[in-house]
Amino acid sequence: MGEVNEVKGTAIPPSLPTHFTTSSRVPTLREAIRYWFKLGLISFGGPAGQISIMHRELVEKRRWISESHFLHALNFCMLLPGPEAQQLATYLGWRLHGWRGGVAAGALFVLPSALILFCLGWLYMAGGHLPWLAAVFHGLLPAVIAVIAAAVIRIGGKTLRSSSLWLIAALSFAAIFFFNVSFVIIIAAAALAGWIGHRISVKQFPAGSHKSLDGAGEEGFLKLPATPRPTWLRALKISAICIALWFLPVIALGLWLGWDSTPVAQGIFFSKAAMVTFGGAYAVLPYVAQQAVENYHWLTHAQMMSGLALAETTPGPLIIVLEFVGFVGGWQNPGKFSPLAAGAIGAAITVWTTFLPCFLFVFLGAPYVEGLRNLPRIGASLTAITAAVVGVILNLGVVFAIHALWPGPGGDFDAFVAVLAVAAFLAMWKFKASFMPILAACAALGLVASWIGIG
Repeated sequence: MGEVNEVKGTAIPPSLPTHFTTSSRVPTLREAIRYWFKLGLISFGGPAGQISIMHRELVEKRRWISESHFLHALNFCMLLPGPEAQQLATYLGWRLHGWRGGVAAGALFVLPSALILFCLGWLYMAGGHLPWLAAVFHGLLPAVIAVIAAAVIRIGGKTLRSSSLWLIAALSFAAIFFFNVSFVIIIAAAALAGWIGHRISVKQFPAGSHKSLDGAGEEGFLKLPATPRPTWLRALKISAICIALWFLPVIALGLWLGWDSTPVAQGIFFSKAAMVTFGGAYAVLPYVAQQAVENYHWLTHAQMMSGLALAETTPGPLIIVLEFVGFVGGWQNPGKFSPLAAGAIGAAITVWTTFLPCFLFVFLGAPYVEGLRNLPRIGASLTAITAAVVGVILNLGVVFAIHALWPGPGGDFDAFVAVLAVAAFLAMWKFKASFMPILAACAALGLVASWIGIG
């Protein structure tokens, strides 16, 4: 994912002049599916890059969605747990072709990266005993430290606009680092603080940037059918279908493998994680690391960092890194299966329980999109959550750095990782180098360092 991924609150860059290819008709479902598949293959750059690609293609070039409609939809997706770019694709697919279009758009946004990461996960686990491959992954550790440090600074610079938000970030870091407070509690407390704080002081707890561009550039866009009227019956129907699809695989695994098996534990855990992924992948990673590494012991901190580096190289949402956690957890706890089969089951149930809730949230809330501009206190809660996320991500970086710089119990300080992490950060932050070349360079230097005996 070339650039540093940012949490919710991604802004659309100013529109660039382009040659429009306007059509007077709504595209067929087949035409839309071809576009969503293409998007899944080229959606590098984190949420900022992915949303920009959709804006350029769907608003500026194809003219399928109007400017104001796109921004209202983006605001809606920012309020939901889960990857906002994938949810935005799901909503836009739904707006064009109903539930079939939404399912196609959301699924195709994820599937290419899921398949790529599965192959990379297999290579990582099957080839872990190879010295050259271990050296490559050793070189990736500094790149991960650098990208997390850059994410903290970038997100903090955009979010911490008042002393109260700085305090929330500091308290969040202290709570999770020193007292091991649950990520869920931290996010809930931040949301409540933003909700109450906005009523007391708008300056200290701003609602964020939720601007409407109604009336700007609407002419020339497709006239889409009216959205369905939200009713209790509609909500119950969607909830029943999505919740059944969500949990039936977990129940089936429990009946097949036993309720104390690793795949069932993964299905339940990642279902919980899907409910609290406000703030993007970097926000939920500390929670996943806290539980998957320290509680369930599915993988180590070093393996978690390697998974994050691999996920950065794939298109699609960065939260796909959770698939790597499920794969490694299954591989290392195979039960009656081969490691590869157990890893495949773990990866599949992780992807299913991570992304299926996104469809539930989008389909339930989609008819309310146009009214979001009237909900400033929810925006303030989102701002406070993002401030808490800054502290949570800082904790993630500190924990990862400690385990990378002092590997193993009583391990010596790893000067190679330290120096390369600083160099990678400077290249990324000061010289604006994209992440993919940095990742490749770090991997190559890890290999060279192993050959000459300094890694």
